[in-house]
Amino acid sequence: MRRPTIPDLAAAAGVSVSTVNRVLNDAAAVRPATRDRVLRAAQEIGFYGLRTIQHSVLAARETHRPAVLLLQEHRPFYRDLAAAFRRAAAEFTEARVELALEHLEDLSPHVVAERLAAAGARCDSVALVAAEHPLVSDAIDRLLAAGVPVAGLITPLTARGPVGYVGLDNFRVGRTAAWAFHHICRAPGKIGILVGNHRYRNQDQNESGFRSYFREHGLGFTLLEPRSTFESAAVAREMTEALFAEHPDMCGLYISGGGITGPLAALRDAARPEGFVSVGYEYMDVTRAALIDGTLTLVIAHPIDALARQTLRALIQARRAGTGVGAPRVTLPFELYTSENI
Repeated sequence: MRRPTIPDLAAAAGVSVSTVNRVLNDAAAVRPATRDRVLRAAQEIGFYGLRTIQHSVLAARETHRPAVLLLQEHRPFYRDLAAAFRRAAAEFTEARVELALEHLEDLSPHVVAERLAAAGARCDSVALVAAEHPLVSDAIDRLLAAGVPVAGLITPLTARGPVGYVGLDNFRVGRTAAWAFHHICRAPGKIGILVGNHRYRNQDQNESGFRSYFREHGLGFTLLEPRSTFESAAVAREMTEALFAEHPDMCGLYISGGGITGPLAALRDAARPEGFVSVGYEYMDVTRAALIDGTLTLVIAHPIDALARQTLRALIQARRAGTGVGAPRVTLPFELYTSENI
C-alpha cells in the first residue's frame, strides 16, 4: 500500500497542507486543538512522520515538573505505584510532564519534612504519602506560602493552607471491609485488627469506618483491640501470631496497615478455623497469590493507574490556577478482588 503523504494527512485532519507543515516544523505556532487533531489523524492513518509530529507537539506543550514522594521502594505496592506514575507521565496529553519521583526510605518526620522541602524547591508541585505530624504540616505550609501546590496521596494531610488529596473515601473502605465480615463469616466471632500507624490518617479512618458498621448493626461480633505493625512486615507477622496465640477462636483478621507480607506468612502457618475470613489491601503479586491459595478472602485496592493519572491532573490544575487556590480533593472508586474475579 502507498504510504500516506502530507496531503493525505491534511485531508484526514481537515486542515491545510501548510498547517501540517507548521505542526511538523513549528508546532508552537499552531493552536493546541489543531495540532492535537493533526496528531490524532497521523496516528489513525499511519503517517510515516508520526514520531516527528509527536515530538513537535510534545515540545510545544507547556511543561510541568511535579514531584511525587512515595514510601519505601522495597514495598511491592509502592514499586507498582511508581511504575504507574511513570506510565502516566509518559502518556499525559494535556501537558509535558517532567516527573521527579522519589521513594522515602527513612520515614522519620524530620526527614520527610526535609525531603518535602527539597522537592518543592526543585519542582513546581508536590504529592506525597506521609504520616500526619507537625513537622510535615509545617513543611507543607512553607511550600504553600511559596506558591507550590501540595496534595496528600492515599492518606489525607492537613496544614493551615489548602492541601489537596487524591485517594479513596477511607471511611467507606472500612465499612465495606466490615460488610464483608458480616456477610461472609459463618457466625459472629472475634475479629483481629492490624493497623500500621494511626498517624496515617487513611488507616485511622479505615478503622473508624470498620467499627462504625458494627456499632450501627449490633451483629454480635467482638472487635479486638488493634495491633500496630509500624508498617513492618516482621512486626505484622509477630502481631498476627500473637493474636492467634491469644485468640485461637478468631473468625477473621482485618489487615488495615502496611507490611501485609508478614500477616500473609503467619496466616499460612496458622491453624485457622474453618471458614476463617481475612481482608487486606492493595492488589499486587503477593495479594493475588494469597487470594488464589485462600489466605485472603477479599482485597480492597486503589486503582493505581487512575490514581497516578488523577494525581498528575490535580497538581497541574492547581499549578495553572495560581497561588492560594490549592490542589483539588479527588476521591476515587475502590476496587474489590476475590479469588473469583482475578
